[in-house]
Amino acid sequence: MPATVQLFAGSLTAEIVPSLGAGVARFDFLRHQQRIEVFRPWPESGTSDPNALGLYVLVPWSNRISGNGFSFEGRFHRLTPNFPGEPCPIHGDGWLAAWTVTSADDRSVRLEHVAEGPGPYRYTASLEYALDANGLKIRLGAINRAPIALPFGLGFHPWLPRTRATLLKAPAKSVWLENAHHLPTEQIAVASRPEWDFASFRSLPLDWINNGFLGWNGHGTILWEDRALALEVDTQPPLTVYVLYSPSAEAEFFCFEPVSHAVDAHNLPPGPENNGLVGLKPGRMLAIECTFCVREFLPS
Repeated sequence: MPATVQLFAGSLTAEIVPSLGAGVARFDFLRHQQRIEVFRPWPESGTSDPNALGLYVLVPWSNRISGNGFSFEGRFHRLTPNFPGEPCPIHGDGWLAAWTVTSADDRSVRLEHVAEGPGPYRYTASLEYALDANGLKIRLGAINRAPIALPFGLGFHPWLPRTRATLLKAPAKSVWLENAHHLPTEQIAVASRPEWDFASFRSLPLDWINNGFLGWNGHGTILWEDRALALEVDTQPPLTVYVLYSPSAEAEFFCFEPVSHAVDAHNLPPGPENNGLVGLKPGRMLAIECTFCVREFLPS
């Protein structure tokens, strides 16, 4: 089993896996000595699959890039698929890399990843997990070390338990529809799809959803009424987009991903920086943070 860094604060515990994208193996709330899972836990025997973790970070971009690459400032940059079964490059390379622990104690851990790719990307990423009695704060930053300016995007990809009593509140203005290759096709107002309007608490869709929601105010709440538990997700720009993913009502998980840009923003008109990516000149940094606060509540 890969080695983990364990964090403790009040009734909360977390485990980080430096060798597997510096992802979160577990994030749990202890109630009367009973472990209540906040993020979906990794398998008891560990895993080498980042998609079996509770959370991983997205750097230097989120989600898929079409067209075998992208153009930026008059130059085409080729990218190749980076994960089995995925025809498009997905999520950058941070989630697949081994990270180096630079400092750690009972409540926090700092890690670093020096990347020589993918494609034209050369960057240094820093990551910090800080646990307190209220929740888990995650900070992620990337410095462009390439000799040219490049479009960067960042995000967080938690995997959350899905129960029949799960409710979500996360107001957004518009949503991208997707095609069979999970690439965006059309942006529509959320109001035109009432079943996807999470301006107030709503159950998750019964069927497939894998869509990017834009115009998000940075605050989301997940309620598990059957577990008397709530998770408050708080962030700020540039994380103004979230991706909501769940295969079906029978799935034991769903994903609520705060990200900085639309899916395939590298190739959407009128250009990467108009779809949330940030053009970083050499030596410049992009940084984000998000807090996952846990609270108990009594169902009405």
